[in-house]
Amino acid sequence: MCGIAGIFSVNKEVLQKEHLQKMANSMAHRGPDGEGYYLPPEQPIALAHRRLAVLDLSEKATQPLHYRDRFIIVHNGEIYNYIELRKSLEQLGHKFFSASDTEVIAAAFAEWKEACLEKLNGMFAFAIWDQAEQQLFIARDRFGEKPLYYYLEDNCFYFASEMKAFWAVGIPKTINQSLICVYLGLGYTSIPLQPEITFYKNIFSLPPAHYLWLDGKATSNSFVVSQQQYWDLDKVTTTPITEQEAVAQFSDLLQKSIQLRLRSDVPIGTSLSGGIDSSSIAAFLHEFGCKNLQSFSAVFPGYAKDESAFIQQVNNRLALEGKSIQPSIESFMVDFDRLVTVQEQPFISSSIFAQYKVFELAKQNHTTVLMDGQGADETLGGYTKYIHWYLQELWLFDKKNYAMALAQLQENYNFSFGWKNKMAAWFPAPAANQLEKKAKNQIRWNSGMQQEYVDQNFSGALLHKPMVKKLNDLLYFNTMQFGLEELLRYADKNAMAHGVEVRLPFLSHDLVQFVFSLPATYKIRNGYLKWMLRKTIDKKLPESIVWRKDKIGYETPEQEWLSHPFFTEKIRLAKEKLVAQGILHKKVLVQPAANPQNWRWLIASAYIN
Repeated sequence: MCGIAGIFSVNKEVLQKEHLQKMANSMAHRGPDGEGYYLPPEQPIALAHRRLAVLDLSEKATQPLHYRDRFIIVHNGEIYNYIELRKSLEQLGHKFFSASDTEVIAAAFAEWKEACLEKLNGMFAFAIWDQAEQQLFIARDRFGEKPLYYYLEDNCFYFASEMKAFWAVGIPKTINQSLICVYLGLGYTSIPLQPEITFYKNIFSLPPAHYLWLDGKATSNSFVVSQQQYWDLDKVTTTPITEQEAVAQFSDLLQKSIQLRLRSDVPIGTSLSGGIDSSSIAAFLHEFGCKNLQSFSAVFPGYAKDESAFIQQVNNRLALEGKSIQPSIESFMVDFDRLVTVQEQPFISSSIFAQYKVFELAKQNHTTVLMDGQGADETLGGYTKYIHWYLQELWLFDKKNYAMALAQLQENYNFSFGWKNKMAAWFPAPAANQLEKKAKNQIRWNSGMQQEYVDQNFSGALLHKPMVKKLNDLLYFNTMQFGLEELLRYADKNAMAHGVEVRLPFLSHDLVQFVFSLPATYKIRNGYLKWMLRKTIDKKLPESIVWRKDKIGYETPEQEWLSHPFFTEKIRLAKEKLVAQGILHKKVLVQPAANPQNWRWLIASAYIN
């Protein structure tokens, strides 16, 4: 886990070590264990690396890493199956001089070029310079666990793990007002079907499961980036399998995923929220015999949504050494500006502050690697919003089980299911269009924004609602197109701000593809969401954890915090700033202090100069 950066240009004047050092220094938090540079004469490439040593702590694993005097790689992330890949490559004649996973990537690329990506099991963003062909290859993992941004102008291509690296060398920090408009209207921090767009003009994100090539032999003053998707989930093919077989195979894949992620040369701990996802990972770690395992949690004593009791139950059951932190209004006041800087782009709620403090707690306790449960909700159907889509699928394709499923779910969860839902099942395309129209109207007729600002910056093409015939359609949308990557972005930035690596066992691509191959009735069943996971860990954890119906996560007392004089003043200044810039209507200045849109106004203002 590290920070990477580079410059590709036919203009030698920009290929300066001073520039590389500035880019690397801006991301020193991502790699506190060392730095390295590659700046060859007469070549259009410059690479920088900040190191967080997790695998092979020796100097042999220092990056940029050279392989066969031809390939030079900088890598951020972990390849969990590197040992197996290394053995396969050795049989093909490759020799290794380190015990790092980075050298395995380089060898795999030398052997298979871009096809090597299909063999990698892990989270990664890496760049490889091929000296012989004068080509730069850049790739990002399947779900977007590790970030990779780039900036392209004339004959210069910059890339980095964080945008701070661009600003450190003078690249303009120009706000993308179209995305600010969507954020203020809907709270979106990314654009469906356009994952490359960021909150800054001309700064782009390489989408998950994509790679790109740049050819250094170009002699013109500009060049075209060749970008390609290399992997996608199959949401259509269904595997014929019994209930018992499905649970057994799911359990096996999850356990293998966790075991692979235990490969580390530094201490490993686990984050623990008290929910089923993080608790199940902790249960398997305990079952695998992990010794002196520490759990790290955020607690909010006295708050209605505090999960201290659940966390304590898990710690007691598994004999974990539980460490907890209590994020407070005082700590939020102190860390607010830092959190804004860490995240680089607007975020949707203060819940990520709790996550930020948990990762800080882990670092304070000398734990560099944390297991975490992100990804289970989007793949296994863990949000209550999925209930409607599941019932609509049954109504359309499985009426025999519809009535029983409806009764069971209504017993456990508070929701309504009426004629509108049945119409949506019958006519999914018009339903999607109606939802899209509703979202557009929320922006176009937003009571706080200036109409002229909306007219100038909002386009309906920025929004998309998927046509949902089956539950898998929406799970795919949230996993691959809109939702999951946002959460992964928060986690990466929060963790790396403290030099901590987060590993996500639920996002093993083999496990996710298996889940998508199963019928919806194995994901939501007998009145419970994430049924298959519950069956897998039944008897491994207290019943109150396995079969709890509510879902909280790290939810903070946000409204209470925003009512503090410190933040009411910040919000007042934020509104004045946004009014002065023609974004908000001046009437917001006289509205009551408590407003549902206060958070978005506060955060948007923090990123606008």
